[in-house]
Amino acid sequence: MKKQRQIIGDATILFAGDSGDGAQTVGAQLTHTSAIAGNDVSTLPDYPAEIRAPAGSLAGVSGFQLHFSSKEIHTPGDLSDVLVAFNPAALKISLSRLKPNGILILNLDNFGQRNLKLAGYNEDPLEGEIRNKYQAFPVELTRLTRDALVETNLSNKEKDLCKNFFALGLVFWLYNRPMDYTLKWIESKFASKPQFIEANILALKGGYAYAEATEQIAVSYEVESAKFSRGTYRNVTGNLGTALGLIAAAQQADLQLVYGSYPITPASDILHELARYKNFGVKTLQMEDEIAAVCAAIGSAFSGALAATGTSGPGFALKGEAIGLAVMTELPLVVLNIQRAGPSTGMPTKTEQADLLQALYGRNGESPIPVLAASRPSDCFDTVYEAAKIALKYMTPVVFLSDGYVANGAEPWLIPEVSDLPTISANFATDPDSFLPYQRAPETGSRPWAVPGTVGLEHRIGGLEKSDLTGDISYDPENHEKMSYLRAQKIANIANDIPRTDVFGSDSGNLLVIGWGGTYGALRTAVSNQRNAGASVSHLHLRFLNPLPNDLSSIIQNFERVMIAELNLGQLNKIIRSEYLVDTIAYNKIQGQPFQVTEVETKIEEVLKVEN
Repeated sequence: MKKQRQIIGDATILFAGDSGDGAQTVGAQLTHTSAIAGNDVSTLPDYPAEIRAPAGSLAGVSGFQLHFSSKEIHTPGDLSDVLVAFNPAALKISLSRLKPNGILILNLDNFGQRNLKLAGYNEDPLEGEIRNKYQAFPVELTRLTRDALVETNLSNKEKDLCKNFFALGLVFWLYNRPMDYTLKWIESKFASKPQFIEANILALKGGYAYAEATEQIAVSYEVESAKFSRGTYRNVTGNLGTALGLIAAAQQADLQLVYGSYPITPASDILHELARYKNFGVKTLQMEDEIAAVCAAIGSAFSGALAATGTSGPGFALKGEAIGLAVMTELPLVVLNIQRAGPSTGMPTKTEQADLLQALYGRNGESPIPVLAASRPSDCFDTVYEAAKIALKYMTPVVFLSDGYVANGAEPWLIPEVSDLPTISANFATDPDSFLPYQRAPETGSRPWAVPGTVGLEHRIGGLEKSDLTGDISYDPENHEKMSYLRAQKIANIANDIPRTDVFGSDSGNLLVIGWGGTYGALRTAVSNQRNAGASVSHLHLRFLNPLPNDLSSIIQNFERVMIAELNLGQLNKIIRSEYLVDTIAYNKIQGQPFQVTEVETKIEEVLKVEN
């Protein structure tokens, strides 16, 4: 039977099921395949917070959403065109994220009474409005997978593990995706278990053949390649980009990279990734706790290494006293906070931006430090590279903020030429005749970096207040005040290195939308859509949160209203209002999920309507 094929501009696919159903695995394969096919891609992995939630329960649902397009995109999509639900719990959790008349693929074999009850269904949802509202395709994924693997020697339990690849084959046919990359990945992934190579390949091809043969699905779709700038690209997650940025900074500065960390979601992948680069001299230390991790990093900074430590919000709180030590000793240190929903353990696999005030003020005493935030996965490389450059130039700890959405999401990244990377240098003190531990460079206010063991550069170190110039321990009240001002001025001087702030849209108008971090994609897309509709709205996204850019005040004054959108209860809004005495509008969401484009557009329309 010859089936119709339609050319479309983009598509959004959502896989959802138990953690053991492999939604993340097949989502990643569809992502890589789409990127190789030349599409722009953006992803949203959504992990369950419970490590061992009961199978079939709502708490155990794991999702992976992918948006691929023939044009530039900034988000993983609001609602999906296709939902693949491996069980009733996945259907109940994810159905609201499927477009009306969207394609709903269900594993019919898992829709028995027990699983329906676990998901909170009193009756079969397929007998209700679902068939009228969506294009529902109930598929016996488990049985069909077993049939495809009938000639293998696997048990039924082992065969059932392959049903995610049967579903992937079905989606591959639906969107005319090539199988070559995934076939090679299967051979590599299961090299030590050849029986699973054969099984997963058979399942993948079986799903493709089923979609081609069944009368249920009459139309397939094709998303053509996007137009990218010339260069070499690779798919990158935020955590991978962060790891590569740290390595690049260390190489450019000709320093050893030492990373002290303690496993915590969603930051752990940075430790795992950096551990793979021993050939670049990278030293990774998995310490016994967060305090030991940051203290090991500070010790490494004292010894002349590019030192970094990584964590999430709860671990960042534990590191607070030691970060204050790095402020007092004025040593270069990059502190990564990959934010998650809190407080306390909170929702450890969900995203949030609620650690900003902690990053700015979460230490005792006057202890200012620079704070930078990455806006998307590919931006993590540039932002953490900039953080390392600032740490070395200004001899200060620097906080790099990412979040679960940015860290786990993926998009194409144009790999930069090494020759195009900004220069990074470490200015070590070498002359004992002119050495004073706290004599400051005129332009930056930074003190010299004296590597232990250098003859004639002996000096005191530690958390007690230092005397200006000599670095001797001092309890003098006036010296303490002077040193507090000097440390604050050093951080303020960083603003002179911040480039001119780019405003998307007009430089003046009715409304300026300000954001930071992982809200970038939704805000940029929403503002772009509203501008295309004729609205007077612009978008400004901040990388530097402390100090703020020198030109931010003049930009704000050019707009009648300013809206600050954040995934918290208004933390940047408080800062902007107090710093510039402007009556900003706070737009906040704190649900563990990123903004949707439609949500932001609705708020923009509401603000502009009130203004008019």
